[in-house]
Amino acid sequence: MAKGISRERIVAAALELLDEQGIDAVTARALADRLGVKAPALYWHVRSKQEILDEMGTEIHRRVMVAMAERSPAGDWRTDLADYARVLRREYLAHRDGARTFSGTRLTDPQVLRTQEPWLERWTAQGVPLAALIAAAEIVTAFVVGFVIEEQERAQSGEDRYSLDARDRAVGPDAPLVVEAGRVQFADPDDRFERYLQVILAGLDAELAGASLPQ
Repeated sequence: MAKGISRERIVAAALELLDEQGIDAVTARALADRLGVKAPALYWHVRSKQEILDEMGTEIHRRVMVAMAERSPAGDWRTDLADYARVLRREYLAHRDGARTFSGTRLTDPQVLRTQEPWLERWTAQGVPLAALIAAAEIVTAFVVGFVIEEQERAQSGEDRYSLDARDRAVGPDAPLVVEAGRVQFADPDDRFERYLQVILAGLDAELAGASLPQ
């Protein structure tokens, strides 16, 4: 085993590369160069790029759960899920292409998985079936992933590509509703995120009350 190399150091170096150059730059050769070792030394710890991504995703999820553990439980699943959505968005936004990179990765640390237990215990104690809660959490997670992918793409592409003025000129004055729709679509992302999140949570609340989510 290469002296001084650990999964923690590999993940830290991979996150640095991601932030500096994007996901395509996260390769075994680039990581080895950054860590001052030969690429085969990495294979004691990670066997493929997908394993590197899984380790990166696990670290991000660990940070999400640490942040959630530091807050006082709200006592109801809806407020807890809203906080989870905000924390997840924050952690994805902290890294270049964060949502695209970390979504769908496999959690490799059982302890990270176990941190979910107190939340699930509290929510099921409120009388909501576990399967329904998992469905709600997956829906919220999918919303955050999709929203942040679009948010980061727009932010990283530059103002010219998503210019509202250019869009208005292209659409023309004979489609005023389309022009106005652009003002909604390209409004402040924080405001849009909160508004859409509340719509989703209200819908989930109604579904759970009617027990129509999977049980």
